[in-house]
Amino acid sequence: MTMEPIGSPRVPPMPERTPKALRAAISQHTPDLLPDFDAHWKKYIADAYDLAPVPAFMMRWWVEFAIARNPELDAHLHDLETRAGAATTNAEAQELLEEAARIRHALRSLEPGE
Repeated sequence: MTMEPIGSPRVPPMPERTPKALRAAISQHTPDLLPDFDAHWKKYIADAYDLAPVPAFMMRWWVEFAIARNPELDAHLHDLETRAGAATTNAEAQELLEEAARIRHALRSLEPGE
């Protein structure tokens, strides 16, 4: 898999790990995600009396932004998932989906600025 190098002009850096900074980055660099981000925020976080869901919300959208900001990575993940859907054996589908999951999991550890 070829990924854009960190700091490439085509791949914006990860924002600070706050909902406000993440929303601003999504709005600026991947605006197609913004309606879903806002709907998810309003449904699960905005009127919550318990902040327990915030870390899970942030992790989900951290990874979604990390993928969407990099067109080559986004295409690669889409390709893995498409190939898994067309796989002729469960083992082949599982292998492809596990690769996609490993990539998504690795994106969780990206730091602001990367």
